[in-house]
Amino acid sequence: MAMLILLVLLIIFAALGVPLAFAIGASCVSYIVTNAPNFMSMVPQRVWNGAFSELMIAMPLFMLAGELMNTGGITKRIINFCLQLLKPFHGGLGEVNIVASMIFGGISGSSVADTSALGSILIPAMEDHGYPPDASAGITVASSTMGMIIPPSTPMIVYSMISGASVGALFIAGAVPGILIGLTQLVLVFWISHKKRWHPARTPFVAKEFAGAILSGIPALLMPVFIILCVSFGICTASESAGVAVLYALLVGFFIYRELTWKSVWEALKKTLISSSAIMLIIGFTTIFTWVLTMQKVPQIVAAFFSGLNMPAWGIALMFDVLILLIGTFIDVSPAILLLTPIMLPVMQSFGFSALQFGAMMITGLAIGLVTPPVGMCLNACNKINRMPVVDIFKGAMPYVTCNVIVLVSISLWGPLTTWLPQLLGYSL
Repeated sequence: MAMLILLVLLIIFAALGVPLAFAIGASCVSYIVTNAPNFMSMVPQRVWNGAFSELMIAMPLFMLAGELMNTGGITKRIINFCLQLLKPFHGGLGEVNIVASMIFGGISGSSVADTSALGSILIPAMEDHGYPPDASAGITVASSTMGMIIPPSTPMIVYSMISGASVGALFIAGAVPGILIGLTQLVLVFWISHKKRWHPARTPFVAKEFAGAILSGIPALLMPVFIILCVSFGICTASESAGVAVLYALLVGFFIYRELTWKSVWEALKKTLISSSAIMLIIGFTTIFTWVLTMQKVPQIVAAFFSGLNMPAWGIALMFDVLILLIGTFIDVSPAILLLTPIMLPVMQSFGFSALQFGAMMITGLAIGLVTPPVGMCLNACNKINRMPVVDIFKGAMPYVTCNVIVLVSISLWGPLTTWLPQLLGYSL
């Protein structure tokens, strides 16, 4: 009964428009005051301990590196590189959008940043080259979902804090699902573009132009490779690699591309401060929520419920996929990770799923929530670019989001898609 009151209060506060961090905190404090007042003195300590983590240093630094790369001329070089890369394959701007998102996802670690940076350039260009507005916007938001799956990934860092799994192992676990989403979307976009004649007229391949695009894009392309290798092989921690990424972004923006200004650095710092502070507050207050769940033995109760269903592990996995798709529709990524992981991870582990596979399933599923109304952060970011109704953008994205769903089901039913590469690199499950 007490837990029911806690959840009802949380829903009421959220429905009233209270910021999620404070909605979680207020509901937990209300529960503690009425059921365990002696524990009130521990609340500030729990909030502080939740946010005070060495791993938390990596998250704002990766965000800052992504912002600096966005404003430092990286986006234009990535798009130009992709245009030259796909020219021999008769690829149009739809395919360029997919490949650019794959590369950009390895820089920013954020799907919303991907939509904002690439969409502001590619959506108008795609419309000018004959793509319908809904298709231009749909391809952009659907492909941007790779931003939080392909390493580095900000949600992976948040999940690592709650689950205790290695950040490096999680980065590697997300690589294969992210690439699979990119490849399946690339095939689908190519087929649809060919069928509807969105492809441009064939132009001769000019080796000099291709070489120039590669040379100009090398600084951008080296960034994700450097981060993944450093974290995966233990050369440096996630926090250290994030710091180096910021320094690298500054050097490239100021001295190589010479498009970064101190004003844009200041703007990037402000955006990073606002975004990371919101997540840190949620993490801090979610620590109390997790503590209350543990005291009430909620994970054990949920595990007993699922065990009582007498379903095979694959059935439980598919049930979780449906659950995460529903939750992702109404709750943003980081809060959903923080609320669900303490409850569902022990349950999934009892059915034989590793923390790496579960993390990849959760983040792949929640990425779909970024392009589903009403919350859909990528939809809202795209709406600010082209002013198209969110529902129309979603309709345009639907064919391409099916690729995400196929990959989600695949990694849920076959664990090696997420675990074989970390194991190959020496990580334990």
